[in-house]
Amino acid sequence: MAHIRHRKFNTRETYPEQKLDNDLAQAVVARGTTIFLRGQCPQDLDTAKNIESHDPVEQTHKVMQNIRQLIEECGGRMEHVTKLVVYLTDVRHREAVYRTMGDYIRGVNPVCTGLVVVALARPEWLVEIDATAVIPD
Repeated sequence: MAHIRHRKFNTRETYPEQKLDNDLAQAVVARGTTIFLRGQCPQDLDTAKNIESHDPVEQTHKVMQNIRQLIEECGGRMEHVTKLVVYLTDVRHREAVYRTMGDYIRGVNPVCTGLVVVALARPEWLVEIDATAVIPD
């Protein structure tokens, strides 16, 4: 059974005042093997070395690349992503982060929650994203 994406929407309509274009859903019904990822940060998965950038777009690319790599290593694909939780240290980075994230989830329609937090584990991190994916039965 493929995942059922309930009440799909695009952030273009939900947040017309922002320049966003993310395919999301209000709910996802899934059956299969669940992959829970820890929050991914802008660092190399093998060395835990931070990327050299303090740009929210570049940091988000690295975070989403890590998410894709881990899901694929676990036998899944990005289309299996069911939920994302985005943690930002500055609400002013929201549009840039979500636009960049949208490049990786186009047509996927996961559920998504965004939070602004005081800080992340390292002061140079601007974004952290945790993901859940379900490989269908």
